[in-house]
Amino acid sequence: MKFKWTLLSAIFTIAMMLTGCEPLTVLDPKGPQAERQANDIILSAGIMMFIVLVVFGLLAFMLIKYRASKQSKDYEPPHIEGNVIVEAICVGIPVLIVAFLSFVSVQSNYIVEATPKGYEDKEPLVVYASSSNWKWHFSYPEEDIETVNYLYIPTDRPLEFKLYSYGPITSFWIPQLGGQKYAMADMVNTLHLAADVPGEFMGRNANFSGKGFAENTFNVTAMPEDEFDDWVKEVKETAKPLTEEKFNELLEPGHLGQMTFTGTHLEFLPPPEGENGGHNHGSTDSDSHEEHSDSENSEEEHTNHSHH
Repeated sequence: MKFKWTLLSAIFTIAMMLTGCEPLTVLDPKGPQAERQANDIILSAGIMMFIVLVVFGLLAFMLIKYRASKQSKDYEPPHIEGNVIVEAICVGIPVLIVAFLSFVSVQSNYIVEATPKGYEDKEPLVVYASSSNWKWHFSYPEEDIETVNYLYIPTDRPLEFKLYSYGPITSFWIPQLGGQKYAMADMVNTLHLAADVPGEFMGRNANFSGKGFAENTFNVTAMPEDEFDDWVKEVKETAKPLTEEKFNELLEPGHLGQMTFTGTHLEFLPPPEGENGGHNHGSTDSDSHEEHSDSENSEEEHTNHSHH
């Protein structure tokens, strides 16, 4: 009786805790790449759950049907060398499961590495996402602006991120838009994403890179393209130019808030040459790279744009 109430109490406690949990962000996709990965996770979890239930069901069946109390005291089990059918089932079913999951994984890998489905005919927004200890720099070469620790993106348009690092290896990850990918110091990796709906998402470095790793995060805001264009226009009218001197200050280890600049660092400090990229998708005005006499003004923060 005591065991029964203990078990019921444990089940009730777990149920109460789960009802207060928010859904996992990886299972709440807001883009085609993340949706594909979420479906793969659910499929894999479902297969594993089915296997667990079958195994435990067979275990309970064997324990009950063949328990010692049902046999006579002089019972001796027959000597069996083996059973071809049972052995084929025990080996064949795991092989089929592994083969199926491998096929799904390889197929999904090709899908998420390509331009998001449904966006093949649209011009991508190219964003150079570079990391330094412990911050993220987002360069928009076509728009000629740069942000620190926050990212604005348009919905219903493919996104092409060029990833690299000015420090240790990091991993760029926006769970609700897609999987993570490494940013390294000696090459540029390309990550294709897209946001189907407006909203605010969390982004972070998913690879341990020192004591400041836990705060190496950034905010992502997806909005309709006309609102994104208005934001770009506002930045060009209000933000201060990014100078080479100021960018070198930003590369120093430490944590910063959100910042916005006109111009990008791609002109005076281009990304590394590498197999997956390294060329500049756009140009920046030469005026935006002139040194500004007031270094404090150049780090003006533009956090109020989140009200779009």
